[in-house]
Parts: sequence; C-alpha cells; structure tokens
Amino acid sequence: MDKWKTLKSEYIHKSPFGNIRKDECELPNGIVIDDYYVNEYSDWVNAVVLTKENEIVLVEQYRYAGNEFYLEVPAGKIEENETYEEAIIREVREETGFISESNPVLLGEFMVNPATQTNKVITFLLLDAFKQFEQDLDDTEELTINLIDFNEMDRLIKSKQINTQLFTAHAYMMAKMYLMEKQVNI
Repeated sequence: MDKWKTLKSEYIHKSPFGNIRKDECELPNGIVIDDYYVNEYSDWVNAVVLTKENEIVLVEQYRYAGNEFYLEVPAGKIEENETYEEAIIREVREETGFISESNPVLLGEFMVNPATQTNKVITFLLLDAFKQFEQDLDDTEELTINLIDFNEMDRLIKSKQINTQLFTAHAYMMAKMYLMEKQVNI
C-alpha cells in the first residue's frame, strides 16, 4: 500500500480556531481528487479527574456545532512552550479549580479524525483530586462543574446522558481499563 501524493495545496480559511486547507491529491491507483479538504487544528489535552471520594469531575457546557449542552471531561489546547502534562494541569485547574498532589497519568495519545483532521488528543488521568481554587475561565467559556460517582459513568454513557465520544466516553473507558489493570478499587 502506498501513500497519496499531494499535487497542490491552498488555504481556504485561517483562524485562531483552526485552518481549512484544500488539497489536490493523487491516489496510488492514479485517481486524482481535486478538492480534498483538511482541517488543521491544534492538539488538545483532556483528563479524567477522580476525587478521593471516587467521583469524576465533569464540566457541562454548550457546544455550538452540536447545538446542545454536553457533560465532558475537562479539556483544552496546549499553550506555547507547554508540555502536555503542564497543559492538562493548567486546564483542569482553570476549568474546575481541582488539583492533585499526584502527577497526571498518561492514558494515551490518539489522532482525532485522521481522515480530515491533523490534530490529536492526549488523555490523562488525575487521581485523588480535590477542589483548591475557583474557576478561572476564558471569556468564551461558561462551564458548570458536576461531580458524578465514577461507577455511574457506564449507565450515563449507555443512556446517552454523556454523548461526547472523544472528550468523555473514550477517556472514561481508558481510565477504567487503567484502573482495572492496576487493580485500583473503583
């Protein structure tokens, strides 16, 4: 199997939220696609944050494209010169006010949608978190903090009360697998 060849590339749109690129690609079988659109986004971090009481810290916020309110794990973009670990500690603190004395556990690093997007999500687990600060939100953020028993997450996902696959359902499943492997009491 061979990779596609980029014959031509031009930007359709650029913004702080991401860029849209139009490529002309030649497939290994010679077929040419004249208008293959690629969304260039920044990588982001997210985290399953668990308290000492075995509660998962979720944020609820309105998502414009989905036109609905969603329960999600805390997440955000990496700032300049930040490591992924520094970024998730900052994001969790800003969005929720929670911190942990333990280092974040890296659960995985995954492409979001490699068919049309260039970014990846880096997922962490923060254990024994506790509320230490007030939220410090960006001007474009309005988030409500929700504490939910970790053992209730399966039911919430199955009943579609949690329905953001990458942000929350996938992160939760990775955290659950990690905790089961470590035989942590959940």
